[in-house]
Formats: sequence, C-alpha cells, structure tokens
Amino acid sequence: MSDWTLPSKAVRAGYLAPGRFSPLELARGLSCNRRDFLRSAAGVALGATMLGASPLVHGAAAARKRKVIVITFGGGARDQETFAPQGQENIPHLLHELIPQASFFTQVMNQGILGHYVATASLATGVYETLNNFSAVPPEHPTVFEYFRKDLNRPSSDAWVVAPSNGFNRIGESDYRSYGPGMGARVVLPKHLLNAATSGNSTDYEHLLHDNYETPLYTPKLAGGEFELQQLEMILKLSVEDFKAHALTVSSPDELSMYIARRLMRQQAPSLLWITMHDIDIAHSGAYSLYIDAIRRTDRLCAELWNAAQGEPEYAGNTTLFILPDFGRDGDEDAGGNGFQHHRTGDAASRTTWMMAMGAGVKEGVVYDNPLQSIDLVPTLGLMMGFSPSQAQGRPVKELV
Repeated sequence: MSDWTLPSKAVRAGYLAPGRFSPLELARGLSCNRRDFLRSAAGVALGATMLGASPLVHGAAAARKRKVIVITFGGGARDQETFAPQGQENIPHLLHELIPQASFFTQVMNQGILGHYVATASLATGVYETLNNFSAVPPEHPTVFEYFRKDLNRPSSDAWVVAPSNGFNRIGESDYRSYGPGMGARVVLPKHLLNAATSGNSTDYEHLLHDNYETPLYTPKLAGGEFELQQLEMILKLSVEDFKAHALTVSSPDELSMYIARRLMRQQAPSLLWITMHDIDIAHSGAYSLYIDAIRRTDRLCAELWNAAQGEPEYAGNTTLFILPDFGRDGDEDAGGNGFQHHRTGDAASRTTWMMAMGAGVKEGVVYDNPLQSIDLVPTLGLMMGFSPSQAQGRPVKELV
C-alpha cells in the first residue's frame, strides 16, 4: 500500500484512514484529486497564481455594463458523487460544457458554521457569520448587495436574490447601522409565492413546497421586503395563473427558482443576480438516489442558466458567472457523521469545496489549486464591479482581478 501514502491518492482510491492525515493534508489531497481529474477529464490546464496583470478590462464604462451572476451549488455535494472518477457521470454539464470555459479553483475552504443559511450569509458578506442558522435574522455584516448599491448608487431593481427557502428571506440586507434598511437586494422566494398563489390548496404542488430538509418543522416568519405575489405581474410580467401553470411542469424547487431567475433576467436585467440552489439538501432524508438526482439536476440547471444568459442581449458578452457550493458533506470514514446524509462533523470533506468563474474577463480552461476561502468571493466581486466591501474579511482572488 506504499503507493497510496499521499492524501490525494488515498482520497481518490478510498483508502483514507481516520486520523492518518491532518485536516490540512486532507484538504490538500482533495484539491489535488480534483485538479488531476479535471486535467484528464475536462482537458483544462494547470494555472499559476498571477501577481500582476489582470484578465479583466477595467474602467468606468466596463464596470457599469458588467453583469455578475452567482449560483450556490447549494446543499453540499461530496467528491465521491461529483469530481471523483466514480461521480463524474453526475456532473456532465459542469465537466464538458462549463469547466472548459472557466477558471476552476480546486481548494476553497469554508472555516465557518456549516449550516445553509449561515454559510450562504457568510458567502454574501465576506465574513464568517455566527448567527443562528435557524433564526429569521439578517446577517450581522453588510452584504455584497448593500456594498454594490450604496457605493455605485444603484437602484433596488439592479440587485436580486432568488432563494429556495423561506428561511433565506433576510439574506438580502444586513442590520449594519451605516447601511440600514432599504439598501439591500430584492429577495424572491418562489416557494412563498407558490404557496400564496395556491391559497393553501397546494395538493398538486407539495413536491415544490418542502421548506427545510434538515429541520422540517422550521417555518420562519416572513418580513423584510421580500417579493410579494402582487408584484409578480407588475415586475416579472407573469400572471398568477401562468405562474401556477408553469409550476406544474417542474419537478423540484430549484427548477422553479431558475424559472423565476430567467424571468428576472429578461424583465429587469439586474447587474447582480444571486441564485441559491438547495435541492441537494434532500440528502438529509437519507435517500441516496434522491441526493444523486438532485446533483444531476443542479448540474443541468447551471448550464441552462449560463446558456440562457448568452441569449439575453443585456447579458451576452459582459457577464461573469460564479458557481460554488456553500460547503460539502460528511465523509464516509468519520464515525461522527452520517456520510452523504449530513454535514455535521466539520471534516475535510465538509469544508473543502471548489469554485468556478467563467465569462467576461475570465481565463478559460484553467485550474488553480492554491487555497482560497469562501469569504474571498465578496472582495473579488468588489474589485470586479467597482465597489469597496470595507467590512469583508476575505481577500480578492488575484487570478480573477
């Protein structure tokens, strides 16, 4: 077994023994595994950290036209079911369509709390938030949407969030004093809209209305400027009846979210659009087949949205897309977890994720394995779009800016 002493080979082969490697070694091993696999399967090149010239075209005119879309590959998916050789069949669109066009970062560490709302809030603020994951409270630090709107004097129509769960209704803006109410993003909760549209008579839509797979009894109160049913037709040019009819044609909450996101792109063309995916979190139910189906669906929806952006005049040619998970899931080797089902151990499989960036100003077909943190996203967006995230604690990803 001497050939399997490196963490990357041990992870790849499934010979990882608990306690054999430090968390840092395991994280590095996961990163190397992803890098080696992508170089062979997707044909990407190994990139070097750039210290000078940026691939972006800077300037006031470019910044005004730039569009950014962020998709969280939410719910947590492990390498075994994605980037490892046995998982590649579950992400054909990422591997063969998107990654060859992208800069891919193999080692993105989440050092915060592994709960979906709090982890997404951390991504959106650039600070590891410590709020209760099951509390209907806003982030404590300013969000990327507030920085963007305040610094660049952008209207509320230019920053939107499409979120899967009613628990995300406060994600659009913080309660940070110097920003205050009204400076965040508009938040659309498709499940909330659908529930209101059906007036509680939701028998035909029950598969779309599950709000929280981890804690099914959690139903937070809604408050704080979320998008309401009566605004559907005015803003999205979509009648309630047409919305209900389309909902009958989709199979999951994330598909409904993507439908709303595409309507937003067409009718409002926001410069900053954030879409939080959540289907993968059905893994908490313990059904492995549903977990795999959700990974495959998320993979497909990411590609569909990118292709849709290329067909929208406001987005084609000037849009940068980011896709990244909120975190991973437990490894099978950790006795304190439940493998794919949960993300409670804080092990390397739960904390070591990835990020891809593609589109305007981004190098294509390059993989980087230098370590990043998930809170580096907001400072990167700040340099890219021309705002200053003064409270963010991450660092800009220099390969992108």
